[in-house]
Amino acid sequence: MQFYNVGKIVNTHGIRGEVRVLPTTDFVDERFAPQQKLYLQGTGAPVELTIERSRQHKGFILVKFVGYDNINDVESFRNHELMVSAADQQPLEDGQYYYHQIIGLTVKTVAGEELGKVKEILAPGANDVWVVERPGKADLLLPVIDDVVKQVDLDNGQVLVELMEGLG
Repeated sequence: MQFYNVGKIVNTHGIRGEVRVLPTTDFVDERFAPQQKLYLQGTGAPVELTIERSRQHKGFILVKFVGYDNINDVESFRNHELMVSAADQQPLEDGQYYYHQIIGLTVKTVAGEELGKVKEILAPGANDVWVVERPGKADLLLPVIDDVVKQVDLDNGQVLVELMEGLG
């Protein structure tokens, strides 16, 4: 089964089994809704967890899992990733992509010059920024806007971009 990251447990919260999660998904409300199943990536096989309740708190999501009612039950979850199975992923509208689909794509200009590969995605504000690792050069920060990203071709593993003045 394939899994995709939706958040990281950064700490416990209180003594009643809640954990503090830093979400890494655009579908926070759906992913952390009661009765949703998430998988904890630990050292062995992923452990299935069911959400009892969750709430937003200071930029984090506080999550309580069914059957984990004490801080001692969740202490070992700290610094582990929460994942969703591929079958549970939300369908996306045309022109939208999951991070795991973009990371690793080859970036080429519309003129045919290969720039490098997308190694990371930042979400600093209004639009995402793709960090492109370039051999022998500093990383390129590409704003994900229509003026720059011209075509995403998942079948061929590449992205066509048009560099604006000041980029590159």
